[in-house]
Amino acid sequence: MADQRFSQSQSLQQQQTIAPQMQQSLELLQSPTLELRHMVQRELDINPVLDDETEEISLEETAQENHDEDFDKEFAELSQMDQEWRDYLKESRASNQRSDADERHQFMMDSLVETQTLQEHLLEQLSVADVETDQRKLVELLIGNIDDNGFLQLDLEDFAMDMAIPFDDLERAQLLIQTFEPKGVGASDLRECLLIQLDQNGKHHSLEYRIIDKYLDDLAKHRFPQIAKKTGVAVDQISAAAEAIARLDPKPGSDYTTGTNAYVTPDVIVEQVGDEWKVQMVNEQIPRLRISNSYKDLMAQSGSGGKGEVREYIREKIRAGKFLIRSIHQRQQTIENIANQIVKRQVDFFEHGASKLHPMNMAQIAEIVEVHETTVSRAVSGKYMKTPWGVFEMKYFFTTGYETESGETMSNTSVKKALAEIVAEEDHKKPLSDAALVKKLEEKGLKIARRTVAKYRDELHILPSHMRKQY
Repeated sequence: MADQRFSQSQSLQQQQTIAPQMQQSLELLQSPTLELRHMVQRELDINPVLDDETEEISLEETAQENHDEDFDKEFAELSQMDQEWRDYLKESRASNQRSDADERHQFMMDSLVETQTLQEHLLEQLSVADVETDQRKLVELLIGNIDDNGFLQLDLEDFAMDMAIPFDDLERAQLLIQTFEPKGVGASDLRECLLIQLDQNGKHHSLEYRIIDKYLDDLAKHRFPQIAKKTGVAVDQISAAAEAIARLDPKPGSDYTTGTNAYVTPDVIVEQVGDEWKVQMVNEQIPRLRISNSYKDLMAQSGSGGKGEVREYIREKIRAGKFLIRSIHQRQQTIENIANQIVKRQVDFFEHGASKLHPMNMAQIAEIVEVHETTVSRAVSGKYMKTPWGVFEMKYFFTTGYETESGETMSNTSVKKALAEIVAEEDHKKPLSDAALVKKLEEKGLKIARRTVAKYRDELHILPSHMRKQY
């Protein structure tokens, strides 16, 4: 008889379930001010117990005049309003089945009228995308890490390990962003950016696509004969393809950081008062909400039957309204607390400018503010701080760094600034090689590897020395 063995195994599976109200609270924290205003307006449209104090409307007087209004009629009106909203949602879901091209074209047209940051433009497109809640949060997180040129400033593998997020989920989130307008947004590098544009233009199998995919370095150095030999295509065809490639956009997000779109309303203003730096929140752009007294009065009335249904309906709306008001207050308080800690740790920046920006990470701020690191990430995403040196996105102040020979810490942002200044001052007829740039930085007390200099140069979109040479 075969040996029977019994084994017991235990499998532990962690599943994150977030209550709808908590999801709303996180969404409020993550959203830039413009998106927050849209969200609040939607709540005003669907929740009849909410009033906007900034509007010169006195619903209390109306309520007093109609204090004895029949409850059944009130319930019927409220129920109709609720049903109309449900119908609207149903129609909205149906309209979302329209082609992505139509939706994004409309967003592009809207952006010509309304001043938007790139992040706000991407978040608007996300708002109509068919995405599950958990995945939506990851997309929002990545959007918050896209720079002004439209490139994702994260190494997905490192970020996945640091934040304990499945890499495949992050990759899907990035791929979704890459379907948004402007074409090429969300790419990790120039090659990927250009390939995305060609793919969306229906040129996945084109010569241009093949050249960028396999021979981008040769293309950058105008080695058309070498590309022709490798591809088996005539040189004149390579030249024509190069001209077509030149019409692609190497910085798809730049239209949102120049001209009228460059203006953003800061969420925080930092000013020096005496010997201290003070943080002031900008609240004017956020509607001031309150629970309407007219519905409080309705709740105070006594009755039975259908009137009890009215009270339960109103009670639920009041509960939802109060939670929204508390969440907005908590959002502002969290941003203010983080802003205060940024100012405290970056005093040298506020007094002397970007060259004195110190290394700082979100975990350090999270510990002091007593929130999770991801909360800090959400809170600074798409939020701006006005300083004596200009308006900066709050995530700008979070950066890794180096220690100089004198023992002083220096952020990588400051190092990049120093690198850009060295290149700007070089002899354009004899541009500095990466090795020479390393020596120049060493003269400033910064010992940085050559490969790091090359990496920073690429991130600053500074060409190699042989391509910077002017004759």
